[in-house]
Amino acid sequence: MKRKTFLSTILGSAIAVKFNAAFSKNTSILEDKPFSLPILSYDYAALEPNFDKLTMEIHHSKHHQAYVTNLNKAVIGTQHESKSLEDLMKEISKLPTAIRNNGGGHWNHSFFWKSLSPKATKPGQNLNTAIIKEFGSVEKMMEVFNATALSRFGSGWAWLIVQNGKLKICSTPNQDNPLMDDSKDAGVPIFALDVWEHAYYLKYQNKRADYIKAFWNVLDWNVAESNYNLAVK
Repeated sequence: MKRKTFLSTILGSAIAVKFNAAFSKNTSILEDKPFSLPILSYDYAALEPNFDKLTMEIHHSKHHQAYVTNLNKAVIGTQHESKSLEDLMKEISKLPTAIRNNGGGHWNHSFFWKSLSPKATKPGQNLNTAIIKEFGSVEKMMEVFNATALSRFGSGWAWLIVQNGKLKICSTPNQDNPLMDDSKDAGVPIFALDVWEHAYYLKYQNKRADYIKAFWNVLDWNVAESNYNLAVK
């Protein structure tokens, strides 16, 4: 099975190499080519009661798989077939909408799954210090992130990123992300939250605020710390 370098280049080759290590645990399980659905490091039920089993199963095995399948359809037989996912993000403004939507969906979800954990974690020292410096406290950062996620009209994502060496909270529509060459909030993602309705509607219905609140119970701060350290090193 052909493997794709998950972050071959991201805002410069140095950061790319660092991020490759951060995502190395997500290996592929399906024989889709050139892109494949990553496995999860936890069971679908592992994030309950915060994220329910059925939603996780449908979200991963149906929604994410559809992005992978449609991305492969969009690139196979074209000059983009041999490019890495990150290379596609770097030139997304020049590519067809099908690659933007499905390539973004594949990258975003792969990043999202890696940022979740069934075990309770706490902010690491370096990220905690940076959060306090930028926002005043972790609680204040969470308030800003919650408001950003809640105010995203329609479907999209909320992000904590490093931009020009500083932390920033932003949101993107649909399956866009801060790695895209035309992003108004370009930066290195630290963690993200999917606020498409398919991510929470089975359990939370229209109560997006409750879903956002539950996110903090399953966020893997250890992964966030690693992402931050690699982004600023």
